[in-house]
Amino acid sequence: MFTGIIEEVGRLKSLDGGRIEISCTKILSDMKIGDSVAVNGICLTVVDFGENFFAADVMPETFRKTSLAELNRGGIVNLERALKLGDRFGGHIVSGHIDGVGKILSIRPEGNALLIDVAAENFLLRQIAPKGSVALDGISLTVVNVGSENFSVSMIPHTRAVTNFQNKRVGSHVNIETDVLAKYVNRLLNFKASTNITTNFLEANGFL
Repeated sequence: MFTGIIEEVGRLKSLDGGRIEISCTKILSDMKIGDSVAVNGICLTVVDFGENFFAADVMPETFRKTSLAELNRGGIVNLERALKLGDRFGGHIVSGHIDGVGKILSIRPEGNALLIDVAAENFLLRQIAPKGSVALDGISLTVVNVGSENFSVSMIPHTRAVTNFQNKRVGSHVNIETDVLAKYVNRLLNFKASTNITTNFLEANGFL
């Protein structure tokens, strides 16, 4: 589990088939084989590391559901180690399981912040709520508004400066992870299994 608070940006050293190597420094301090690291919000397992890099295996499903395959050698990526018990919880619950990919429609100043509009598929928008949380490339952000085809978030300059959003432009793709609670609520609301529990039953028994 992660919090969406990026610890450092690394650089893509290589992406060869199903193996990725990333150059970094800070997160190597207590790294062990088998550790979980979020790379642009994608939970990956460390299979090797050295003085200034770590490596992980990437499944075909991960390439299909994320923007990972779009990375170029030397490109920067957001990195976060898994949460430890007792750590400060500065963001929100982030699992590192990407739900889909969005496209940046606009980045415009708004006071001391940036308002970023992201196009997303309908099934993702159903799980995003104004003033709720969403992770973009692993960054915990607060949702400003949700439309029929896109949603917006606000980002302070510090966040942009210390993450891969320093290189994001209109048209860039981002990995989206919706809030875990929204996923379960959406699943329950759309569950089609046979049941005797109806709205009338719940109201009659004092649940509504």
